[in-house]
Amino acid sequence: MKIVIAGAGAVGTHLSSLLSTENHDCVLIDDDEERLGGIDSKYDIMAVNESPTSIKTLKDAGVAGADLFVGVTRHESRNITACILAHQLGAKKTVARIDNYEYLQEQNQAFFKQLGIDSLIYPEVLAAGDIINGLKLSWVRQRWDVHDGALVLLGIKLRESAEILNQPLKDLCGPEDPYHVVAIKRGDETIIPGGMDELHVLDLAYIMTTAEYIPYIRKIVGKEHYDDVQNVIFMGGGKTAVRAALTLPDYMNLKIIESDADRCERLNQLLADTDAMVIHGDGRDLSLLQEENIRHTQAFVALTGNAETNILACLTAKKLGVRKTVAMVENLDYVSMAESLDIGTIINKKTIAASHIFQMMLKADVRNMRSLMMVDSDVAEFVAAEGSRVTKKPVKALGLPTGVAIGGLVRRGEGILVNGNTQIEPGDSVMVFCHEHQLGKVEKYFKKSTLW
Repeated sequence: MKIVIAGAGAVGTHLSSLLSTENHDCVLIDDDEERLGGIDSKYDIMAVNESPTSIKTLKDAGVAGADLFVGVTRHESRNITACILAHQLGAKKTVARIDNYEYLQEQNQAFFKQLGIDSLIYPEVLAAGDIINGLKLSWVRQRWDVHDGALVLLGIKLRESAEILNQPLKDLCGPEDPYHVVAIKRGDETIIPGGMDELHVLDLAYIMTTAEYIPYIRKIVGKEHYDDVQNVIFMGGGKTAVRAALTLPDYMNLKIIESDADRCERLNQLLADTDAMVIHGDGRDLSLLQEENIRHTQAFVALTGNAETNILACLTAKKLGVRKTVAMVENLDYVSMAESLDIGTIINKKTIAASHIFQMMLKADVRNMRSLMMVDSDVAEFVAAEGSRVTKKPVKALGLPTGVAIGGLVRRGEGILVNGNTQIEPGDSVMVFCHEHQLGKVEKYFKKSTLW
């Protein structure tokens, strides 16, 4: 595929590096030579040091033959302009990064479509959604709901209290059991498990289930003693914190600690219609945390722009007794370190945004996709087309690539766990879990085909 990306910031460079491993024809445009930073010598892409809103530059970059144009500069207006120009010049699909929440409202989608913009992404909103999902279940590292909870994917760190340790998975989650283990992270290794694999202490297990069985999963993983989240402290009052605060469930009480006095005043304005309390101070200050009753706080969320600060603050909160910690870690080099320190939930806006964009590149009908950093894997919601290969045989006879697992499907609004005898039907929304960079191999099973 031909992909043109405008903007060599965090999202643009991360997406470029991913695409270079997929053998796509990728062009990265930015008018700041320093931001490009010789990226074309590190990855198999073409870097163009020009303005992404120049018609000549877009033509020279081959936008007319682009399957996808991505506008992810730091400036919303440039992204929108570049996407409109790219569409007019012949790009098949366009996606723009924005920072105006109004644009995401459903009634505005048709307007942007008419302009030639197929999709809008607001990374802070996507990150806020992940944070809120994680806070709703204090005992999980990651949660992803499909079709309003018809299926639920839970990432859970296993401790000694789990009932499901050291037993073959074929004895734990057979065809009649209400959950499937679809991936395991053990140390630096990611396992897409088979029936003879076992779960061990300190494994990070990804479990697919349905909403009504979440209490049962909580029991078998030994997390019933975890208190539900009622009191939350955010450290850092940036855009992600604001979006999360505005969507926080009513039963949760929120305090935001922000070190900049002017930003505190702005937060009070932005959150005037909420019960959030804004505190001027340093979220790493032990005396301040104790003063704000952190010992009776169930969750601490560190959202400053500095990964080291967020990791340190979460470690401090854990030492003071907080069970649920969430850290924004934008530097991917620190992600594995944060995991090894048992931080808890790790949020990275650029991988979240890149997943959203990557899904637009797939030719099959993909309703949702997520990159799971901790297990170097992707999970995607494919819709089975009429006549597609996946509908021709039971799952066990499909010959899916190694490292691919189907965890469940949604049929007419009902979540169904999948086993080897399951027959997928046209229109089913199917949850596919696989190692990174394999979705391209999987999508052919879900596209309409006349060969089978």
